Amino acid sequence: MSAQAKRPSPALRLRRALLASAKRMSASAAFARFAPHVLPRLDRLLGRLSGGRIQTARGTVPSLLLTTTGRRSGLPRQAPVACLPERATGSFLVVGSNFGREHHPSWTGNLLRTPRARVNYQGREIDVTAVLLSAAEKAEVWPRLTAMWPYDAYAARSGREPRVFRLVPRSG
Repeated sequence: MSAQAKRPSPALRLRRALLASAKRMSASAAFARFAPHVLPRLDRLLGRLSGGRIQTARGTVPSLLLTTTGRRSGLPRQAPVACLPERATGSFLVVGSNFGREHHPSWTGNLLRTPRARVNYQGREIDVTAVLLSAAEKAEVWPRLTAMWPYDAYAARSGREPRVFRLVPRSG
């Protein structure tokens, strides 16, 4: 095999460079101040306009639109969330990082109260049940999650342990 055949394509090299840059930027304190106010609103708008097929983060990390039941209001609440699809089971791992802010994101509290939820992943609606991972289960998947996104930086900045859920598709 020639040296040329081993080198990744320019498009792949550009994608990898952009992803590395996005990860560095997202670990910054400035991103934690800016992103929570802008990205969820933009993602909800794009999701509505595209039927869930377009999200801002999708170019850098797999994402879904999570619809939970508000723990106080009982109303549907939508949140764009980065995810790690588990292809073998059809489940998704999601981390309640809240951009490294002090408090858990409200969608995690909603899932603790009512684990039944719905996700829109790549335009496909899926009914799921959320399962909060135990410490041992979280330790098992954490290296895969931090390889995908800088959740360690978020956890360190927030001073709390992020909640990690497995969203398991419901049959029927």
